[in-house]
Amino acid sequence: MARKGKDKKPERKVKPTAAIRPAATVIWDEPPAHYGGAFSKLLVRPESCGSKSIDYRISVYQPRAYVAPHKHRIQEQVYHVLEGEGLMELEGKRTVVRKDDVIFIPPGTEHALYNTGMTDIKFVVVTSPADE
Repeated sequence: MARKGKDKKPERKVKPTAAIRPAATVIWDEPPAHYGGAFSKLLVRPESCGSKSIDYRISVYQPRAYVAPHKHRIQEQVYHVLEGEGLMELEGKRTVVRKDDVIFIPPGTEHALYNTGMTDIKFVVVTSPADE
């Protein structure tokens, strides 16, 4: 008979480490609830460098790609549009976003992003805390 707690795998934590690495070495991923060619590179995460409070990613959505409406219970986010154009939906209200726009999303705010343009939309997303 196994003793209490013996069957659990130890949680693997990465020690926070200052690091410089080329973003080109990080693979593109299609996160859950992202559709139609919505890709992200997870550049700073607890798993990659031991960040305690920041998730920093760069995302590219191809034309017609989107992330479905969702919200984060305790996380806040900042989006910074680098290229292209799309529609940001905040609490059901849609607003056109373009290059150089910055969007702040407080915890509990339902949001979505749609690429409605003819070219890719490229943007940075910073999320804190990193994990919910």
